[in-house]
Amino acid sequence: MEFFEQSVFFGVMLSLAGYGLGVLIQKRCKIALLNPMLISIALCITVLVTAHVSYETYYEGAKYLSYLLTPATVCLAVPLYEKLALLRKNWAAILAGIFSGVLTSLSSVLALCLLFHLSHEEYVTLLPKSITTAIGIGVCETLGGHVTLTVAVIIVTGMIGNITAPAACRLFRLTDPIARGVAIGSAAHAFGTAKALEMGEVEGAMSSLSIVVSGLLTVVCVSVFAQFL
Repeated sequence: MEFFEQSVFFGVMLSLAGYGLGVLIQKRCKIALLNPMLISIALCITVLVTAHVSYETYYEGAKYLSYLLTPATVCLAVPLYEKLALLRKNWAAILAGIFSGVLTSLSSVLALCLLFHLSHEEYVTLLPKSITTAIGIGVCETLGGHVTLTVAVIIVTGMIGNITAPAACRLFRLTDPIARGVAIGSAAHAFGTAKALEMGEVEGAMSSLSIVVSGLLTVVCVSVFAQFL
């Protein structure tokens, strides 16, 4: 325990090792369910529980990775810049698609919270589930929700989107790369965008745009939806 407490980079090394192992496993098995992030989380939890290491001790080192979250999100603008001409040509359809995605996300949260009789505090905690963590944390704090739970919900939402995106596109017969990118980005933020980039350059660019626009639209719309419960 003393070794872990005195090791500044224990959290970073454990996180990176888990993710690296996840990448290797996915490349070898080629199974969508074996997502590197999912494997990394499972490995970190297993190590912490087995070695009786507290989350606070782990986070002392892992927090340095969180500093890279905002710059990494900003870097997603690069593929969008490369497809700027495509954005100008289809801007109306793209914005309409993103707005539809935001309304669908917020409406589904409202419907489920009414169905399961959740409290207002739990409701506002779930509202930012489909936007990037950097924006979602601020939204949750403003509305008075549980920030830690919001982060967990955002991660789970993105992970599910990352895993199921290709299958969902096939199921709903989404063949247009712009439509696929907008759908993935507005539903599964950065996690989904990582998968969209694997699917194609256009998908990645549109998904990157969707992260930003859906985040801004959610900030505006969430203040209205917060009054419904």
